Amino acid sequence: MSDRIEPLPRKRAAATMLFTDPAGCVLVVKPTYKRRWELPGGAVENGESPSAAATREVAEELGIDRAAGALLAVDYVSAGGDRSEGLIVVFDGGAIDDPACLRLPADELSDWAFVAPARLADYLPPRKARRARAGLRARADRRAIYLEDGHPR
Repeated sequence: MSDRIEPLPRKRAAATMLFTDPAGCVLVVKPTYKRRWELPGGAVENGESPSAAATREVAEELGIDRAAGALLAVDYVSAGGDRSEGLIVVFDGGAIDDPACLRLPADELSDWAFVAPARLADYLPPRKARRARAGLRARADRRAIYLEDGHPR
């Protein structure tokens, strides 16, 4: 019998906000350090709640002061390739009526676009496109959803 105690598992956590324009198109941003587009958001820091992280990241990335709205989805992301397993929390960011308010940090983001839900796969990796579409459904249904790699369970 061993007295060795195994360490607790560690998972990364990130938080995003789902923004739309008045027509229902989804806001995506283009990082300078990645090939594909993303939803606005980022890593949850130590001692920070997912809601606070989403609010902070949106202020840093978009230059807007918008508190995280209703919880839309929690997505378990399995490990694979260059990614570790983790949890992604998606909050409702609401509508952006005037995109002129967006101020991207040039060292982190090079562009933004509002994308029709049917075209999200042209911008986002498959699991992220599924996550965004699930967030739209959750917003419409007014009910949060649990996902695994973007798939409803």
